[in-house]
Amino acid sequence: MGRTRWARFVGVLGIGVVGAGALLFGMSQGALAASFAVSGTNFKVSAENLTGQGFVQFGGVDAGAGKVHVVAVSGFKTARLDKFCQSVFVPGMPIVGDVTMRITADGVGGMSADNLVVNLTDLSGDLVLGNPEIGVDASKVTKGPDNLRGLPGSFGLQADTANITSLQQTAWATTAQTIRFKGMNLTIRQGKQECF
Repeated sequence: MGRTRWARFVGVLGIGVVGAGALLFGMSQGALAASFAVSGTNFKVSAENLTGQGFVQFGGVDAGAGKVHVVAVSGFKTARLDKFCQSVFVPGMPIVGDVTMRITADGVGGMSADNLVVNLTDLSGDLVLGNPEIGVDASKVTKGPDNLRGLPGSFGLQADTANITSLQQTAWATTAQTIRFKGMNLTIRQGKQECF
């Protein structure tokens, strides 16, 4: 009573890691649609450079895990990120304590995506917009992923292109038609080892 069956624990943990690896391999080959929404937990993404085509942004609400978060919804028809890093920090896990999961793809174009949508709360970096339209009705944006629109009468912006250098963002959800990783590395470590 009260004892941990370590062989079973390690077996279950191993199955989970193998399953995650298979999922990420499928995404890296462009074979799977992707959605990252960590239950009740935000996550961080950094990149040396993001180059996007067909950019839209407007306010929205993320209601994952029964909690509501006000977010900026950012959409790209296509996006490429150089020196990509994504981290999820989970504090106070039983037995092991704090844990950080990181996905990295360190090269130029390490991560690329089609019809990428990010629900974010914080974003920093140097932004350049090509042919921007600022103050568009969010329900009438047309340059981003198909059918991605905001509420009528709310503030929106769109641009033909978007380039962000020294990108750092905190997000609650990411969805895409396809995400590809080049030279991907997945690590799970004890402690707090976030991307920034």
